[in-house]
Amino acid sequence: MPVPLLDLKSQYQTLREQIRAEVDAIMDSQQFILGPKVESFERAICEYTGAEHAIGVTSGTDALLIVLMALGIGPGDAVITTPFTFFGTAGSIARTGATPLFVDIDPATFNISPAGLEAALAACTPDIEGRPVTAKGEVVKAIMPVHLYGLCAEMEAINAIAARYNLPVIEDAAQALGSSYPSKNGPKQAGTIGDFGCYSFFPSKNLGAFGDGGMVVCKDAEMAATIRALRNHGGERRYYHRLIGGNFRLDALQAAVLEIKLPHLDGWSKGRQRNAALYREEFAAAGLAGTVTLPCEPCEPYAAYAASGLPFHHIYNQFVIRAPRRDELCKALEAAGIGHAIYYPLSLHQQECFGYLGYGEGDFPNAEQAARETLALPIFPELEPEQIRTVVGAIRAFYGR
Repeated sequence: MPVPLLDLKSQYQTLREQIRAEVDAIMDSQQFILGPKVESFERAICEYTGAEHAIGVTSGTDALLIVLMALGIGPGDAVITTPFTFFGTAGSIARTGATPLFVDIDPATFNISPAGLEAALAACTPDIEGRPVTAKGEVVKAIMPVHLYGLCAEMEAINAIAARYNLPVIEDAAQALGSSYPSKNGPKQAGTIGDFGCYSFFPSKNLGAFGDGGMVVCKDAEMAATIRALRNHGGERRYYHRLIGGNFRLDALQAAVLEIKLPHLDGWSKGRQRNAALYREEFAAAGLAGTVTLPCEPCEPYAAYAASGLPFHHIYNQFVIRAPRRDELCKALEAAGIGHAIYYPLSLHQQECFGYLGYGEGDFPNAEQAARETLALPIFPELEPEQIRTVVGAIRAFYGR
């Protein structure tokens, strides 16, 4: 039985008529850029996440970039982030002229290690203003953790470190809309725990548009106003520009599609979690528990989340295992018609374009090992139990269990 990695057609069929009617209405209005549809979706995101301000932008990568621009980060600065993530995280830092300063990941969660973050900042020297300065003379201006695969990073520890060094925290929540984190003051939505949150609506995300799209959420009204100006070439009224910004505007078509989908997001997250639970049962029954390593669940059980109305900790944007002989397993899955993907095959510090940073093999061993071992399996909400059993059966056959 062939099993796709992702099946967006099934999702679309359930919403097809509603989406087509909305798209037709926009075509009739001929209002495509920003406008009331975008404003309505921004309000919906605020209501869903509890964020105070939401600004629709062109992509998740541009969401990160525009926050860095709003903070005035540029040449001579450094931003701390993880080397094990999608390229856009570090790429957005480099595009401002600042330097990505990598910190290794926690091998269990795949997210940035708070201990490594603490060590990286402790290795810096404070300047006359008390700001941390790297050995190369760059001023550390922000921390950018990533909630990889839909699991929140250890934000309480990260925020505490950031507070000691007076650094803003920019959450890359591109894969984590709907995930929550158990802070001391109760669960908080991914993207609303630090100073800024950045979401992606790339079609394959758990909330996907019909093209690119992104969103910034933040707490500060003045910063929200600056980001709104920056997304429209730095202007707050037509042809008057107080800042140098860019064309980072979310279009009405994407906003309309996303607002139709948003009320279904929690149901889709439950479907992903249900599928993850069945994977665990099937891997255990197949005797593979000691062979492959399944995604960690650091905050089980979910009772506290359910009581708070935020039942999702890991929303499984991807279901990622560690697998010995990973590349050979990929070939076997391909031959069996089973969809799979590697997120990510090469750590960012080893990418050719970041050679100028001076990192080498062995500098971030946890990230490098993850790049060699990780494998994403199908997890989309519409996945059938028999399809999950087919995936596990193919993996069992490969390992000869």
